[in-house]
Amino acid sequence: MVSKTNEQALEAAIEKALTGTCLEELVVDAQEAVHDFGNKFYKLGHASDFDMHYALDTEYFWRFLENTQEEELEKLRRNNPNDWERKVLERFDRLIKKHGILHLLKKGLSVDDAHLHLMYPAPLASSSDKVSQNFGANIFSSTRQIRYSQTNPLQEIDMVLFINGIPLITLELKNPWTGQNARYHGQKQYRNDRDVSQPLLQFGRCLVHMAVDTDEVYMTTKLAGKGTFFLPFNKGNNHGQGNPTNMFGHKTSYLWEEVFTKISLANIIQHFVRLDGSSKDDLKKRTLFFPRYHQMNVVRNLVNHAATNGVGHTYLIQHSAGSGKSNSITWAAYQLIETYPVSANIPGSKGVDQPLFDSVIVVTDRRLLDKQLRDNIKEFSEVKNIVAPAFKSSELKSALETGKKIIITTIQKFPFIIDGIGDLSDKRFAVIIDEAHSSQSGSAHDNMNRAMGKAEIDEVEDAQDKVLEAMRSRKMRGNASYLAFTATPKNATLEKFGQQQEDGSFKPFHLYSMKQAIEEGFILDVIANYTTYKSFYEIEKSIQDNPEFDTKKAQKRLRAYVETSQQTIDTKAEIMLEHFIPQVVNAKKLRGKGKGMVVTQNIVTAIRYYKAIKRVLNEYGNPFNVAISFSGKKEVDGIEYTEAEINGFAENDTKDKFDTDEYRLLVVANKYITGFDQPKLCSMYVDKKLAGVLCVQALSRLNRSAPKLGKKTEDLFVLDFFNSVDDIKTAFDPFYTSTSLSQATDVNVLHELKDSMDDVGVYEWFEVEDFVKRYFDNEDAQTLSPIIDTAANRFNIELELEDDDKIDFKIKSKQFVKIYGQMASIMPYEIVDWEKLFWFIKFLIPKLIVKDPNSEALDALLDSVDLSSYGLQRVKLNYGITMDDAETELDPQNPNPRSAHGDGDEHDPLDDIIKNFNERWFQGWSATPEEQKVKFINIAESVRTHPDFEMKYQNNPDPHNRELAFEKMLKEVMLARRKDELELYKLFAGDSAFKASWTQSMQRTVGL
Repeated sequence: MVSKTNEQALEAAIEKALTGTCLEELVVDAQEAVHDFGNKFYKLGHASDFDMHYALDTEYFWRFLENTQEEELEKLRRNNPNDWERKVLERFDRLIKKHGILHLLKKGLSVDDAHLHLMYPAPLASSSDKVSQNFGANIFSSTRQIRYSQTNPLQEIDMVLFINGIPLITLELKNPWTGQNARYHGQKQYRNDRDVSQPLLQFGRCLVHMAVDTDEVYMTTKLAGKGTFFLPFNKGNNHGQGNPTNMFGHKTSYLWEEVFTKISLANIIQHFVRLDGSSKDDLKKRTLFFPRYHQMNVVRNLVNHAATNGVGHTYLIQHSAGSGKSNSITWAAYQLIETYPVSANIPGSKGVDQPLFDSVIVVTDRRLLDKQLRDNIKEFSEVKNIVAPAFKSSELKSALETGKKIIITTIQKFPFIIDGIGDLSDKRFAVIIDEAHSSQSGSAHDNMNRAMGKAEIDEVEDAQDKVLEAMRSRKMRGNASYLAFTATPKNATLEKFGQQQEDGSFKPFHLYSMKQAIEEGFILDVIANYTTYKSFYEIEKSIQDNPEFDTKKAQKRLRAYVETSQQTIDTKAEIMLEHFIPQVVNAKKLRGKGKGMVVTQNIVTAIRYYKAIKRVLNEYGNPFNVAISFSGKKEVDGIEYTEAEINGFAENDTKDKFDTDEYRLLVVANKYITGFDQPKLCSMYVDKKLAGVLCVQALSRLNRSAPKLGKKTEDLFVLDFFNSVDDIKTAFDPFYTSTSLSQATDVNVLHELKDSMDDVGVYEWFEVEDFVKRYFDNEDAQTLSPIIDTAANRFNIELELEDDDKIDFKIKSKQFVKIYGQMASIMPYEIVDWEKLFWFIKFLIPKLIVKDPNSEALDALLDSVDLSSYGLQRVKLNYGITMDDAETELDPQNPNPRSAHGDGDEHDPLDDIIKNFNERWFQGWSATPEEQKVKFINIAESVRTHPDFEMKYQNNPDPHNRELAFEKMLKEVMLARRKDELELYKLFAGDSAFKASWTQSMQRTVGL
């Protein structure tokens, strides 16, 4: 015999693990009734016991009630001797339709004068023996191949898990070894082939529905036909999606060996699953939250570590944006107040019958978290009013002294928290620090500085800095444990809160990486379309190099690079709007809702950018409005400005105004570049030094997903005038683990891809043009299908292509769509044939059939193949493609093979500087090239020997002040030499663009 590798084998494996047996091993069904395979095992359910109408396993439902609550059942029998069972079932059905299963499991079922518990909760450390005995009386059961549909009696669900006859989880099982998987086939089965009107699948009747195979798990709490949205329930693999190899079984065995254990499921029901909204709301309009694996895992790890190791520890939880941090924090806060030490000698323990922590303090700048915590605790706790806000020092002191269980306060009050904890040395605290959304600078920031005895400063200080500063100035209290949640920990944060390793390094207590969040689809890859201005310029250059390009308009060049010059800012503003208006506004990005952010050096440059953008918009007829954001007052060119005065509305209204369709651009300096959630943001224009954590946080303003707007990675665009690709790589490496960055892109690869696809003969060009014309004329889709189907039939049948040729064509098709989709947002010109082919191929790809045992997996893989790794040549594919996955090595998505310096000849650096400058500015100057070089060197040497050179320039850490110092020194040197170099001085003094370019070239020269 050979191994069984179908989905029935997976069913049997899960069933055997849960029940301690499998159906094939039972001689007769009656044996199951007399055998209990140990308290840890489920009972084996029988599909014949399932009642489709009430969605109950009636055998175990009544058996549980009879075994545990005979007295309550007797009351019902006395009152309704003939139909008491029907009355219970109808009451159950009515209430579950109104409140959902979670409500009934927690609250029980009241019928007449009887009250029936439908589930006994898991015991706490302090619980009595009776509570433990009751929990042991619950009947967990597993049933395969349940026929659930009253309208189609032959339809079956692969497996259902029950507690006391009440369904908790449905499972559709797939096995990749038979060509089917959970990601595609399992989800598709739930969406398309399952009747969600049937009681078992109605919202609220089960906690969760899972598509499972041997490699991956996906879940949903609400089946809604084709609109069903699944979330991954995977551990993650190599900091990305999926699950790691399991040397002892299937990759997904954690699901039935860990998650589905009795104590685990009870814990999930009691402490994790929650129904959002009010009981007054229609059940269908509410949201049921089931934890993702990493959320459940981090909370359990925190609770277990505290119970085992006691008070006085630090924990760094590095969870990316998109991890559901708010829910993780609320779940952790509630469960920590119910954490008991495993023994009396645990540090901080007051005995095994007393909670380890007297209070949990949540430190956050998000007022929304206050409401979420309250709503969450209300669902879980029998004791009400245990959550207290403390946004004033007096409130914080009162909450601590009165022993409120959960206290919510702000980052600004963190110094007072540490002092308050110290004053209450007989109390034990868990302090959860949520620094992810500290976006405001200004008044709150200034208050924090004053609280710590610091002067007001102009630069933004993020939440990590505030916490670390407070902890440096005050001794860390031993009667508290500190839990820091952050997506981007700084080195100092890792050292303060992280777990020290044997080699002396520090690592987070728990990690959910940015890579995993992106691969699982919770956030977008913000740097997939990251472009420096140099790259942008080189893409523009291709117009001149290749006669096939259809130049629509003259391209502007960046003539100056003096960061605070109004003229230079005007030029950059024009470049920004030359991209934003056609590529975002006119292109209807995000269904016409796309927005952009301009990130500037400081408040002064922000104001100048705002003015420049307003002037350009006026020339365009003001197609939309722009807002600015900064704190306090600022004087520019002798005029004092405030945010409210410039915008024409209150500072507190900026966020809401920017959310409207009227405002499409927001100019910022420090405020709003961290912690600002606006899913409609898709473009960013950067003219500010970004490094480290600030860089990641700033660019991540774009990564918020917006499914309703169809927001995808290719919709994102970053144009950076200040930072290099290496700067961004260095910033993202510690948090990203794996990515690719677009450098200067050779757009000519699209010519090569198109030529290669044309040669195969899958489509005729007249078909492409016919399709595009009909598509943009809004013709009925029925007129489009024959055109696409004709081409697809050639590919699939008529041309008799080899499998490798089919795979090659499909890869190139996907690459063309992917690269053109991204390049179209960068290219300031149009090639009409590319545009036409893009739309045709986009509709053709889904109908291209590639014969492969793992075709669905292959399709998913093709989406992730970069051209740089595939190349423009045919490759032989077997059953998959293996790709390197170095955690910190970031390759360009589509590197430009051209030299950045033209013909690639070697030049002396100084000669190169002078040559480049001369080509642009020295035409007609009477000095010979050699004389020009001598004069250039002499002036540079005069700057180097200037009295202010070392102190105010060379050793000045502030880049803005360095620029000002250099301009001042150069101006003094040029003024002193004006008699000897009158022709040069006139150019310097009379042409601001020449002056800016001369200044930049001279600055490069003195640095040699």
